[in-house]
Amino acid sequence: MPDFNSEFLNVLHARGYVHQCTDAAGLDALATKGPVVGYIGFDATSDSLHVGSLVQIMMLRHMQRSGHRPIVLMGGGTTKVGDPSGKDESRKLLSGAQITDNIASIRRCFEPFLDFDGPNGALMMNNADWLDDLAYIPFLRDVGTHFTINRMLSFDSVKLRLDREQPLTFLEFNYMILQAYDFLELSRRVGCRLQLGGSDQWGNIVNGIELARRIDGTELFGVTTPLITTASGQKMGKTAAGAVWLNEDRLSAYDYYQFWRNTDDEDVGRFLKLFTELPLEEVARLEALEGQEINEAKKRLAFEATRLCRGESAANAAAETARKTFEEGALAEDLPTLMLESARLAEGVPIFVLLQESGLCASNGEARRLIKGGGARLNDAKVEDECRLLRPEDFTGEGLVKLSSGRKKHALIRVS
Repeated sequence: MPDFNSEFLNVLHARGYVHQCTDAAGLDALATKGPVVGYIGFDATSDSLHVGSLVQIMMLRHMQRSGHRPIVLMGGGTTKVGDPSGKDESRKLLSGAQITDNIASIRRCFEPFLDFDGPNGALMMNNADWLDDLAYIPFLRDVGTHFTINRMLSFDSVKLRLDREQPLTFLEFNYMILQAYDFLELSRRVGCRLQLGGSDQWGNIVNGIELARRIDGTELFGVTTPLITTASGQKMGKTAAGAVWLNEDRLSAYDYYQFWRNTDDEDVGRFLKLFTELPLEEVARLEALEGQEINEAKKRLAFEATRLCRGESAANAAAETARKTFEEGALAEDLPTLMLESARLAEGVPIFVLLQESGLCASNGEARRLIKGGGARLNDAKVEDECRLLRPEDFTGEGLVKLSSGRKKHALIRVS
């Protein structure tokens, strides 16, 4: 591992955040002299981010804890265009009001991780502040002349879409120019010298660095993270039941905890480095555990990741719910609960429908396949018939039914 003078770069490399860096020696020298201002951009396509964005958020957190100043740049302007990187088709365009609402909601994703006060307090900025007022012809003359079509066609975000013969609109084709302009604008407004991002953003970051050098003669830097996938090859952030959202109103603390608790054995050590702040010596101890003892590492990962995102009390409550459910077999009240109207129960509700409505399965078809495969359980008893209806006699003395997908995912059903 490279040995740097700056704490920030040493932490990023030691914990596995770095995939590429435009000029590591230059950035190290800059970070050693004093606080560096750096940013990551996030488009406002939803009202919450999910764990697929967590590596970038953790990088901003480490940046701030190392004495530097992070910027969360919300794409109020670029969301109106849509980033083509990694996409097979154009994104659905959102209205200005939807984008504004999404940005307000997304801010809550960052508040547990970043301090927005103090001398190196994080900034949340919106690129609509400068992109919305651009005059088209002057922008093309001043900025567009620094981009050749030949080079733009060589970037993966464009090349892959064309290779697959998928349409790429002229609107999306402009995205890389706008993102490069963001870096130039931030360097002028707040002295931003560093852009961080996922590996798919490398071309966009390099464009911004070159643009600032050509127009202002400013030296800027870029760092990208590796693509984070699970041991099964699945991209982080999505599960069969849907996205693993960071905001509490989109996903309960218990479900968030269980996502991390169900980490594959092969991923535990890597995820402890990336998604917790445990000392590396403790990470090494935990990832060396084998057999049943690996569950200690998974519980620690789940607790620490949930504590960072949802707070210590929520992490403790989620851990206790999991302990009661899995170690005592109790019907823990903190499990996700589906309220069922008594009139529906009287008519009879198929178990496969409840599996979907409770979030244990993504669709009725998936729920039917789960039952056929023997993975669905009602009050810990296997559901044998895919047409089986929930009945009043299925409820316990506490007025609850426990519905399970496999042995690790559970929900409660209560009659309203």
